[in-house]
Amino acid sequence: MIRPTPIPPLTALRAFEAAARHLSFRQAADELNITQSAVSHQIALLEARLGKDLFRRTGRRVELTNAGQLYHPFLRDAFEKIAIGTELVGGPAQQELTVQVYITVAVRWLMPRWHKFQKTAPDLVVRFNASQIDWEFDPRSADIGMICTTEANRPGFVYTPLFSTRLIAVCSPSLIATSGSLSGPDDLERFTLLQVYTTARDWDVWLETFGASGLRGAATTRFDSYLLALEAASDGQGIALVPDFLALPDLRSGRLVQPFSHSTPQPAHWYLVFREDRAGDPSLERFRDWLISEVRSDPVLSGSRVTEAIE
Repeated sequence: MIRPTPIPPLTALRAFEAAARHLSFRQAADELNITQSAVSHQIALLEARLGKDLFRRTGRRVELTNAGQLYHPFLRDAFEKIAIGTELVGGPAQQELTVQVYITVAVRWLMPRWHKFQKTAPDLVVRFNASQIDWEFDPRSADIGMICTTEANRPGFVYTPLFSTRLIAVCSPSLIATSGSLSGPDDLERFTLLQVYTTARDWDVWLETFGASGLRGAATTRFDSYLLALEAASDGQGIALVPDFLALPDLRSGRLVQPFSHSTPQPAHWYLVFREDRAGDPSLERFRDWLISEVRSDPVLSGSRVTEAIE
């Protein structure tokens, strides 16, 4: 009687499958919620058990050996079958989706619409990551991101264009009342320019197209989000430059006004982004389809701009 080959420990198999899928011990560690050294240790145990090297370690990168390439599809299929069987026996697990979104976009645009998505996907638990540390998508902390970038070309990621927007200057009506009306670029010398330092080029682009590229002497206050810049502007502390759709609620309520009618296209564009290996994920697709439909139904983002939307 031929005895079946003993199966290696499940923890080692899970560590190898995750590392082989990501081609990264670090990303495997993040997924499994263990340390990177623990992943390395489990894979070393598996390699010793099999008597084969499964990875080639080249500097900070890893590649699958021939044995690793042969082994991975069997484990991938096995874990998928285990997940399917578990769902059949125990019922579907609650789906979760983590969305990276800038705090200003979340507060000023996404949250007022969020009840619509909750009605269409009541079974999907969504977590928001509104960190301002990095404006690029971070796959270690989110499944999908709504970002603004000039470089939608990182390898291994899928970018879905959402919209382009225009930059407008806004300030408090009280600022105009106390300092006098603004009629041209020279008048900006009298005001503090409120800048979001993560989009430092915005003011340069706007001033250049306004004919004030040589502007000097204006005090500049810097913030890490458009939300803080908008709040400072509504408090009369200066003039903020923001994407028009983010200022719309305050312009409609009268908390802010546009001291100039001038606007210019924002240098960066807005996208949804996720890892290429997540393509086809039902929860990602549900969120993406809903968000695209919301963008298309928004009169500002779909074509008309703030002036028409206020009127």
